[in-house]
Amino acid sequence: MSQHLGEFEKLLLFALLADGQDTDGAGLRQRIEERTGRIVSPGAVYTAMDRLQGRGFVASEVVNAPPEQGGRRQKRYRLRPEGALALDRTVRELESMSRGLDDALTEAVEAALSRSEP
Repeated sequence: MSQHLGEFEKLLLFALLADGQDTDGAGLRQRIEERTGRIVSPGAVYTAMDRLQGRGFVASEVVNAPPEQGGRRQKRYRLRPEGALALDRTVRELESMSRGLDDALTEAVEAALSRSEP
């Protein structure tokens, strides 16, 4: 089974980690939207979370929401140790690949921006 995480999967695992590892799909969407400005569809969240669960990275359970939240049943997610390890591995890879490249990236961005200016 692949340990590679796609970009959206990383965002979901970070959101789950940030929310204290016990949240529903709406909470994950909200966290991603707050932190990235991306608009995320509910279907994308649930599809990706099912995929992450199938890979053993997250666990879920269906619970009754408190009355102040409408009392409806919700699917709540938590990060499993395998998911934390996969996320940590991804962070370490990105850190390793980007180490020492800040100046080169700044130059590349400045060059790209200067070409796009009228």
